Amino acid sequence: MMNPGHLDLFRAVLRHGGMTKAAAALGIGQPYVSRAIAQLESELGFALFIRGHGSATPTVEGEAFAREVERTYAGLDHLRAAARQIRELGTGPLKVACQPSLASRLLPRAIRRLGVEYPGARVALHVPSPDAIWSWTASGQCDLGIGRPRSGYVGVNSEPFMTVRAVCALPIGHPLAEAAVVTVQDLMSETLIAGAPGVFQQSVEAAFAAAAAEPRFLHMAQYTAARCGLVAEGAGLALVDPIPARELAHLPIVLRPFRPSLPIETVMIHPVGRPLGRLAGRLISILKDERKDILAEQG
Repeated sequence: MMNPGHLDLFRAVLRHGGMTKAAAALGIGQPYVSRAIAQLESELGFALFIRGHGSATPTVEGEAFAREVERTYAGLDHLRAAARQIRELGTGPLKVACQPSLASRLLPRAIRRLGVEYPGARVALHVPSPDAIWSWTASGQCDLGIGRPRSGYVGVNSEPFMTVRAVCALPIGHPLAEAAVVTVQDLMSETLIAGAPGVFQQSVEAAFAAAAAEPRFLHMAQYTAARCGLVAEGAGLALVDPIPARELAHLPIVLRPFRPSLPIETVMIHPVGRPLGRLAGRLISILKDERKDILAEQG
């Protein structure tokens, strides 16, 4: 079997135009280079160079062999480049499923930072239904999910990511818009817009039940943006997530703190038994860093 080190020296002699020059460039003795080339020629059964006058001109056979060596090394260079890409950028787009409230700002900012650190990194960002975030992550269709807590899903690792407090969205000019805090008692006689069935809507209804009141829900809208849109049109008041609500500055609405405090939780999930790649791990770190700024804005 040919010695890979001898092939490296053969290429060096060709590149530098002589054994003495190659030895000097590599910082090794010229006799070592000459012996290595002689051993390679012995293995091959033909001369690689015409010696003389301090140079090493390749023979016809040497030129033919050099072409094959370069083809081989081109393949090795391709493998090295492929290995570097896999190591740094993974095997394909990093697939992330995220709820709408964090998909318009927090995720894009994190993805931009990831791209600065890893030029060429690709991310596929999906904004499916809340349950799809969990099912896609559990089945391995997504590498990372960010969504509301859910139960009944196996094959998913979950960790708390962010908790904010619900605020009350009111149209500009509404009497409660001047209040420092809106309470459940303030909303007893108001027309309300419900959220989709789930943990948060249950907590809203529980707050009214604790005050021995029956909420007057007229419309229902799954996402904060839609509920705020309805509020802007005078269709009622709504308890909403402050993060996406504060991005709707173009709407004629105001946001006020609500009591009792209603937490809105977000968790980060990824498939069980599937180690996080370098890109996914770094994106998670960036997301946690960006989270600090988002929470600081919430006061």
